[in-house]
Amino acid sequence: MGSIGMPHDHGHDHQHHHGHGHGHGHHHAPASFGTAFAIGILLNGGFVAVEAAFGFLSGSMALIADAGHNLGDVLGLAIAWGAAVLSQRRPAGRFTYGFGSSSILAALLNAVLLLVAIGAISVEAIRRLIHPEPVPGLTMMIVAAVGILINGITALLFARGRKNDLNIRGAFLHMVADAAISAAVVVAGLVILSTGWEWLDPAVSLLIVLAIGIGTWGLLRDSVTMSLQAAPPGIEPEDVAALLRAEPGVAAIHDLHIWPMSTTETALTVHLLMPTGHPGDARLLAVSARLRERFGIGHATIQIETDAATLCALAPDEVV
Repeated sequence: MGSIGMPHDHGHDHQHHHGHGHGHGHHHAPASFGTAFAIGILLNGGFVAVEAAFGFLSGSMALIADAGHNLGDVLGLAIAWGAAVLSQRRPAGRFTYGFGSSSILAALLNAVLLLVAIGAISVEAIRRLIHPEPVPGLTMMIVAAVGILINGITALLFARGRKNDLNIRGAFLHMVADAAISAAVVVAGLVILSTGWEWLDPAVSLLIVLAIGIGTWGLLRDSVTMSLQAAPPGIEPEDVAALLRAEPGVAAIHDLHIWPMSTTETALTVHLLMPTGHPGDARLLAVSARLRERFGIGHATIQIETDAATLCALAPDEVV
């Protein structure tokens, strides 16, 4: 599982240890969920096409906005599935980390596409608020009711894995949220039928856009920071540094780097100054296990330095 490296080419003894494990805090989707992803994407993709068509034909901005929201979740399902598949491919050639980081790029693209959809829907909804147009409330209700059924079925496909897998939990919660939004469209259609309030359609579409925007902001923020190799959300570098400094025999640490290899895998490199000597493979494997269990860091490379003069060669801000 681990290996001790040859001495580094500095003037003092350097040794490093690679602890690679796969008990990440974010788990890959099990292969058994491939069918769930496929069914979910087909059901929701087909519904998006139908809902968008009825939205344009009937002039309902609420249906169009809901279709945009559902399209975002179809992309989200595809990204989660693609990341699970790519993460299983072994590193090859120049891709020494494998292909997991493609999931970060896909998430960023997903966020950008959603922002474009938000802008287009918002402009049209505001225009409809100023100049209301007749909307068939019954059509809204029927199409949105089908949406509740499809989103509910898709949510059930992921229900059994929602407690043990972050990706599966995300897919489950997205489908439940979609069902709730479709229910809101049904209620809006009923109110329009009862009162003739045509302005309610664009108003509901703006509320849906707000819901999309809130979710998209988190996706955009996380995908951009992960693209810049920032420590993944939920991992505070200072907490990691504190765990490493608390190890017996560690006098100081430096060159601590934590970055995402994909949306589900995290890597770490660090230098530990241990003047009393190298602690042995078993200790380093134990440290790697603690990093994996507490922070979900499954790829840790730890370099041991035993010469205290090392600190003299470092700038003050390099010592964590």
